Amino acid sequence: MANTAAGSSSVSPKTYDVFLCFRGEDTGENFTCHLSAGLVDEGIEIYKYDDQFVKGCDIWTQISLAIEGSRVSVVVFSQDFASSKWCLEELVKIMECRRDMGQVVIPVFYNIDPAHVRYQKESYKKSFARHEWNLCKNQQKIRRWREALTEAANLAGWVSGSPGIR
Repeated sequence: MANTAAGSSSVSPKTYDVFLCFRGEDTGENFTCHLSAGLVDEGIEIYKYDDQFVKGCDIWTQISLAIEGSRVSVVVFSQDFASSKWCLEELVKIMECRRDMGQVVIPVFYNIDPAHVRYQKESYKKSFARHEWNLCKNQQKIRRWREALTEAANLAGWVSGSPGIR
């Protein structure tokens, strides 16, 4: 499926049921691994980019097309999610697809308080302090990242350790 999305300039029909957005170092070997395996076992077509890149093609183009070509995006927020510029860029794209194309976005708060994501507190505050130092001339990018985090954290989602939707 990744070849189809990467090889076309636009995605009309939905290529994937679910796009998984996550910080691999925080969740890749445990939670996200089990989540993706469970979805695949249920016959759900997922895009989890650890092994789906087409060699020789631009990585961001492939990820962007996969996001656009997904019915649902599941965003797994974790302690160090905001430290990754890639994760934040994916989140901005996901929220654009939600606004522009009606994509369903399901936030999952893995070992993190949703308020820390929503208001960029604790580890998120520290990550943004580093981003602001490194990208001091690109405040627009930082603003887009903050808005996407707040918007996503305001959606009903799942909090790990919690029995239901919050």
